[in-house]
Amino acid sequence: MSREIVVLGAGMVGVSVAWHLVRQGHSVTLVDRREPGRETSFGNAGIIQREAVRPYAFPRDLGTLMRVLPNREVDIRYRPAGMVGAASPLLQYWINSGKSRYAKIVPEYASLIMRCLETHAPMVEAAGADHLVRRDGWLELYHTQKAFDERIAEARENRERFGVEFEVLDAAGLYAKEPHLKKGLVGAIHWIQPWTVADPGALVQAYAEHFQQQGGRFVQAEVRGVEKGGKGWKVTTDGETLESEQLVVAMGPWSDKLLSRLGISVPLFVKRGYHMHYASADENAHLNHWIMDAETGFLLEPMRAGIRLTTGAELADLDAPPRFKQLKAAEQAARKIYPLGDRRDPEPWKGARPCLPDMKPIIGPAPGQEGMWLAFGHGHQGFTLGPVTGLLLSQMMAGETPEVDMAPFSATRF
Repeated sequence: MSREIVVLGAGMVGVSVAWHLVRQGHSVTLVDRREPGRETSFGNAGIIQREAVRPYAFPRDLGTLMRVLPNREVDIRYRPAGMVGAASPLLQYWINSGKSRYAKIVPEYASLIMRCLETHAPMVEAAGADHLVRRDGWLELYHTQKAFDERIAEARENRERFGVEFEVLDAAGLYAKEPHLKKGLVGAIHWIQPWTVADPGALVQAYAEHFQQQGGRFVQAEVRGVEKGGKGWKVTTDGETLESEQLVVAMGPWSDKLLSRLGISVPLFVKRGYHMHYASADENAHLNHWIMDAETGFLLEPMRAGIRLTTGAELADLDAPPRFKQLKAAEQAARKIYPLGDRRDPEPWKGARPCLPDMKPIIGPAPGQEGMWLAFGHGHQGFTLGPVTGLLLSQMMAGETPEVDMAPFSATRF
């Protein structure tokens, strides 16, 4: 039976939810203050990460903690005020990163990751977005043999448990694939399955355009308020008032602020990140693959706009002003392995990843709010997991049995 549904948030997750709902025959309105794919989904590394079956755990070993403490690293930095503000969820994040708890979380998390390609595929085809997507994987680079060997052992376990496919490249194999990298690397893991996207924001926009072609409606407006009323839910924007039978909150790092007004508390915190685009210093140099310096903590991606450099995580308040020292440090490190040229963007991009302390998203009904559904908290993998989230949530909203056990992703777990 067709229903009227409003989806709040037009990032990869919200657009994917709206896409699946309109395909079911519902009347769907998608709302965001910006055009689709212009917030968090715009600035990521552009990898649909089939290999990422293990979520990012909080570092617990003393060596890593001592390395991070001076706050000068590329992979992770922190703001003391942000740490204090998120003290409770960060403590739970640390606890959940312990061996036994993390071991339980991994297969639950992997149940989503393992379906990322099969759920992106029909959306890419329907949206005519194949020109944005490459299917030749990406490279994870290593400077030291010890770290390389440890990662290979983990990759082999992931292959046995979760069907992750990869190729181990020694130094000669790596430089055969990427001849313009500077010498000194010991090797790389070539993750074979993942897809890479030359313009992540454009892929979200393509999905959103196809959603509209199927009869969905997009409203670019600021959400001023949400309350029960009318047909079920009333959403007040700065342009109009929308009424719907059901409401989906997929607002990424802004979701908790809206929910708090309705008396729903979720332990959301953010990991911020930065990117910048560059030319190559050598006009004859180029990157053939997306690459990650695993031991330093940055990625280089050959995007439409140039070579994108993306940093690791910054633990800070969502609205804290940008601080570009982490990007500068990443740039200095990147120049040691690849001949980056001049910056192409007027200023660095800054975004925030919505995280939850058990590293899993919330997907399902809102507790105590009939007709409200939640889809946020995907951490580093919203771009990867948007389509599978949309599929599973649409199945739940239709009263069907989802393809995945959704109990681990329920909001009631908090």
